[in-house]
Amino acid sequence: MKSVTNTRLHPGLIILMSLATGISVASNYYVQPLLHTIAAYFRITNSTAGLIVTSAQIAFALGLMLLVPLADLIERKKLIVVMTLLAGAGMLVTAAAPSIIFVFIGTTVTGMFSVVAQILVPYAATLAQPEERGKIVGHMMSGLLLGILLARTVSGYCSTWFGWQSIYWLGAGMMFITGAVLGRNLPRYHSSIKISYPSLLKSTLTLFIDERVLRIRALLGAIIFCIFSILWTSISFLLANAPFNYSDGTIGLFGLVGAAGALAASRVGKLIDSGKTNLVTSLCIGLLLFSWFPLAVSKSSLLALIIGILLLDLAVQALHITNLSVLNHLSAESRNRLTSGYMTCYFAGGACGSVLSTVLFDYAGWLAVSLCGVTLSLVGVIVWWLSQRDNSSSTSTPAQGHHK
Repeated sequence: MKSVTNTRLHPGLIILMSLATGISVASNYYVQPLLHTIAAYFRITNSTAGLIVTSAQIAFALGLMLLVPLADLIERKKLIVVMTLLAGAGMLVTAAAPSIIFVFIGTTVTGMFSVVAQILVPYAATLAQPEERGKIVGHMMSGLLLGILLARTVSGYCSTWFGWQSIYWLGAGMMFITGAVLGRNLPRYHSSIKISYPSLLKSTLTLFIDERVLRIRALLGAIIFCIFSILWTSISFLLANAPFNYSDGTIGLFGLVGAAGALAASRVGKLIDSGKTNLVTSLCIGLLLFSWFPLAVSKSSLLALIIGILLLDLAVQALHITNLSVLNHLSAESRNRLTSGYMTCYFAGGACGSVLSTVLFDYAGWLAVSLCGVTLSLVGVIVWWLSQRDNSSSTSTPAQGHHK
């Protein structure tokens, strides 16, 4: 099948792909402001309810490892549409769940196939002109993180007015509509790579051995999304209890604060395209560490909580865009496998963060959560400092050797 890599992305298609990315990934995050409500509904503990988030992230990581590389073998339009529809089917299972077991089953199915978002991002990068690639990835990743964050707001209000299941009925409908629209508008594209599926998976692992840049960026990605999950998994429990005692709808509003950070972070695409990836990385890691200082005292200050959320989400989104932009310059033929490897680590870190968050909150409250966030942020600072000290030029790629 003929390649379409020379097709220029028009604004309408960029918007459509960004929206599809956000809607797809949002399906894994509707549950976060509802954890205490679901715990009460099924009469389970907060820790057990927190495992719903963990199961979604583990399933997502498996999907990244096993399904995303298929985009280098199968015609992408067809693959994207089928996976979108299957993710919607998983949400129907959750919406109709008669017991917590079916919630876990539906969540796992949705998590596995919602990795379609991670096929859309490198697909957009493939269609983009080289000089616009960072900006396009920035738009796509803004759609992704906005989907994650706005999912909380929509979910909270749906739960308040119509019950916690309503967001899953709505989400399933959006996924089915998204699949139909993508099927009608996406251009067809088939990679020219001739390789078996087992060899494809093996080559993904081989990339970690061959590409030092991938190892560094994947480790940073795992750390930042672990921190992100630590905040957003436990914040539901913090805000539902004294001194706040907020409803699901009010808790969901805090997603809007994070969304503001995501929108601000989308502007880093221009800095990346001008060759400042290392500078952006350093600033983001420093900002991530600083964000935990207001977050640590947020139990007694709503303003501190809002400032901390804004700074943390800005840092995570900006660094995530930077990581993907760097990887997208490594190899056009390996782009999906590079994304698969990076995002598998990214969401594995998120799964660890959700487990850590619920356990620490149950054991020692918000202070323990904050100390964990600070500690992991310091680990990120050390990892980046060591990588730069060992070989500052190793984070550059052939296409961006001037990045400093």
